[in-house]
Amino acid sequence: MKKFICAVMIATLAFGCKSKSPTETKTDWKSAKNINGNFTLTKVTNPGSDYIKINSFDLADSHCFEGSSWKFVSNNNKGNMSLASGSNCPSFSSDITWYLNKNGQFVLKILNAGEKAKKVRDGYVLDVANLTSTSFELIDMVDVAGKKSNVTYHFEKN
Repeated sequence: MKKFICAVMIATLAFGCKSKSPTETKTDWKSAKNINGNFTLTKVTNPGSDYIKINSFDLADSHCFEGSSWKFVSNNNKGNMSLASGSNCPSFSSDITWYLNKNGQFVLKILNAGEKAKKVRDGYVLDVANLTSTSFELIDMVDVAGKKSNVTYHFEKN
């Protein structure tokens, strides 16, 4: 009986102390209203970008995203994004779902054609910086040769 009570107490503590996933937190609607409309990803910066290739969102080299078009609809957290093909860059277009969580993080899911967001288990959680009604930045922490590095995506409203 004592073993059973100890097991129940340990299980209660383990589940009670469980941290919430960034994708499980509530939406920050007030901040999300600033990210509404058509944006262009104007610049991607990361230390050593002349020497190191970063594969962004498992799609293409991070610099292929420069000039990409993004549409964010804040009232339903949907939108789309498209890359224009260029030198060594693929042409790509997809619907997205997104939201800002209460931790100030941007949660993004890239959807395949006809796919519902609730069926997509993989996504990306990025930090948001310099959020205004006309621009914002998304910051992704990546591992480069065992060292953490920031990749910053600069968005400007069209």
